Amino acid sequence: MAAQTVLSEKRAPQIQLSPPAILLLLYAGCMSLGALLLSLPFASNEPTTFFEALFTSVSAVTVTGLVVVDTGSHYSFWGQMIIAILIQLGGLGLMTFSVLILAMLGIRISSNNRALLREDLNQTDLGSLLRLVFLIFKVVFLLEVLGAGLLALHFVPEFGWCEGIWQSIFHSISAFNNAGFGLFPDSLTRWAGDYLVNLVIPALFIIGGLGYSVLMDLSDKRCWRKLTLHSKLMLSGTGVLIIFAFSSFMMLEWSNPQTLGVLDTPTKIMVSWFQAVTPRTAGFNTVDIGALKDSTALLLMPLMVIGGGSTSTAGGIKVTSFIVMLLAVIAFFKRRNQISVFGRSLETEQILKVMALVTISLMLIITSLFLITLTNNQNFLDLLFEVCSAFGTVGLSRGITADLDGFGQTFIILIMFFGRVGPLTLGFFLATRSAPRVKYPSDQVLFG
Repeated sequence: MAAQTVLSEKRAPQIQLSPPAILLLLYAGCMSLGALLLSLPFASNEPTTFFEALFTSVSAVTVTGLVVVDTGSHYSFWGQMIIAILIQLGGLGLMTFSVLILAMLGIRISSNNRALLREDLNQTDLGSLLRLVFLIFKVVFLLEVLGAGLLALHFVPEFGWCEGIWQSIFHSISAFNNAGFGLFPDSLTRWAGDYLVNLVIPALFIIGGLGYSVLMDLSDKRCWRKLTLHSKLMLSGTGVLIIFAFSSFMMLEWSNPQTLGVLDTPTKIMVSWFQAVTPRTAGFNTVDIGALKDSTALLLMPLMVIGGGSTSTAGGIKVTSFIVMLLAVIAFFKRRNQISVFGRSLETEQILKVMALVTISLMLIITSLFLITLTNNQNFLDLLFEVCSAFGTVGLSRGITADLDGFGQTFIILIMFFGRVGPLTLGFFLATRSAPRVKYPSDQVLFG
């Protein structure tokens, strides 16, 4: 008994992973499983290498939409169905599905699972998590079915019942989850002047990009004055960004003969509307992105990095982070010690979190761009556009994804992965928590 006690005391302590680390492993496992399934013969119409399947799987789970092979022609119906499932899993979050299954089976959800769910949905309140999960599935089911039904009015007469219904379902799932995957090699350019497509698809990815916490708040309050600060910032910020992007895109591309220049005025307005909202992680396009002016491409890149809302299907640093960063800059120039907006103030910890998020994001983008340029002799602007698209999980490309070498495509995979799981999650995973043992006197450094 004594020997047993000594052995048990000397036994190595169990390694406990933090919720962000477990989420990283869950997403990596899902991507690996998806790659394995997509590489099987039944999933494609022609031979598929494991790397091609891995790229597609990562792009689907991260709801990006960048591809190295044409989704519609290369993959079979079963392969397309696997991609749609991966998009749904990645867009809504793996833990969201797990919690729903446990709840349906009547299994109690442990505190560890709730902590994982909180990280996956980027929430701070554990109490409202389950309610948020069920709201997510109600919203997803309703909007994706409604979107597929509306798209079927257009696709069924054009492609027939079976193919038309599948096209409608696939594009509805891809649009709501801000994935940007399409079954046509030219994305949606053939419907640049179609009112139904230009209304339904953007409506799906705008609602999906607002965030479920905003939708839940709107459902509860139904009054602007009673909305939370997050909802007010998200809604107002989204509106301003859409108006800015719409007017800027139309002004810059109006006379470009390769984009808007050859279209009539109503179609120009529709294309400008579509391309104004799609860079914030939707990834669909109704004009050739490679034909855009350099100034327009530069306009789209910050929109891709900003992305959508927290607890949404969108990526990027998030609209609220961008707004808080601007408010912090304004407060600095006005010599204010406190940031306030809509009658509420922001804590210093929140501001530091935003600054850390933006810093890590920019470092990731710059480092990835530098490494990709080492082995890829492509146009610099095209490479920068590709990196921003991968980080923001957008999926827009100037046509160089398949032309990158293996090293470049590998880094695009890594950027998509880290862009989805979040730079802060990566930072928490790598950081070690230790309380300082010694406190030093404060001092000042010179800036500028």
